[in-house]
Amino acid sequence: MKDNFHFQLEGQSGRARAGRFRTPHGDLETPLFAPVGTQATVKAITPAQLEQMGASLVLANTYHLYLRPGDELVADLGGLHQFMHWPQPILTDSGGFQVFSLAESRVIDQDGVNFRSHLDGSLHRFTPEKVVAIQENLGADIIMVLDECAEPLDRIYNEEALMRTHAWAQRCLEAKTRSDQALFGIVQGGIFPELRAQSAEFIASLGFDGHAIGGLSVGERKADMHAMIEVVDQILPEDKPRYLMGVGTPEDIVQCIKRGIDLFDCVLPTRLGRNNAVFLRSGWQLNLKNAEYAGDKHPIDESCNCYTCQAFSRAYLRHLIQAKEMLAATLLSIHNLHTLIHLAKDLRDAILRGDFEEVAANLEFEHQASIEVDNNNSRNEASP
Repeated sequence: MKDNFHFQLEGQSGRARAGRFRTPHGDLETPLFAPVGTQATVKAITPAQLEQMGASLVLANTYHLYLRPGDELVADLGGLHQFMHWPQPILTDSGGFQVFSLAESRVIDQDGVNFRSHLDGSLHRFTPEKVVAIQENLGADIIMVLDECAEPLDRIYNEEALMRTHAWAQRCLEAKTRSDQALFGIVQGGIFPELRAQSAEFIASLGFDGHAIGGLSVGERKADMHAMIEVVDQILPEDKPRYLMGVGTPEDIVQCIKRGIDLFDCVLPTRLGRNNAVFLRSGWQLNLKNAEYAGDKHPIDESCNCYTCQAFSRAYLRHLIQAKEMLAATLLSIHNLHTLIHLAKDLRDAILRGDFEEVAANLEFEHQASIEVDNNNSRNEASP
């Protein structure tokens, strides 16, 4: 395992970290933002486009790929890298979030969870051992333990879920057989500092290859999310990568890098792109369906060098939206993904140069209500 995976810090500014995580399919330079390819595809984007915009890590989802087309078929076809024609590192979420979002059709016990498929209602069961076996068939570089994502404000539920999450983490470690996959533990605990600290200490003690922070960006206040990250940051080991699951707006990336996070993923960039919306680096969102852009000759963002901004005007993009052309979703998603990928890259460069605090301070974020899209739960797109 040590030969296949190694994390090294290359620079630090306050709690912000620049690192390098070696995997069998290439080095990951952190901090980084990973596009979400739930069903072994990033919606509306080709693998070649992902490479052109500088993506280095893509996330796929165990729940969805287990149900369709099936993890054994993916294994027979050479694993996810061959199946989706992505040569760089892949991370698979365990499917725990998706299963636990099926509140009306799942039953949890100490051994695992029974659930009904959102596709056809068929009955299935996930245990820690089965989730590891599925991910070993899928063949991602980074795999996740099965955890229980509890409602963040419910103290009693979080206490109960934490016991299961910790027991399942141990069982996942024992079930893992492949040395060419890094297994990450997941810290839970809602918005309760003592539970987060307890979880971080326990998960860190088990010797995972990296650590994820789950159960955030699911309805809690931003201040609570930041506070929980700060609790965990003081406990998790410095020599392992830290992955904040399902979080990714420009402001979130800056604020959470400040607090020691290395890896991010989020469905929001492509979800916004399919809903006529783009964000600027300032965090401001534009709804390009609005009539004010009908004759606008400017690109989405004058300072952006993505393919969309270099080639097309807001007027053309609005035309595609009005005409219901599929290209609209592709071009808007390219811009949104490029914005987050390169924001993380630029902040990494700032950490290495030693001027991260100054660069971060100059990123003044503007706020507005969400645009016809629920931005609060940033992992819903990967839900059934």
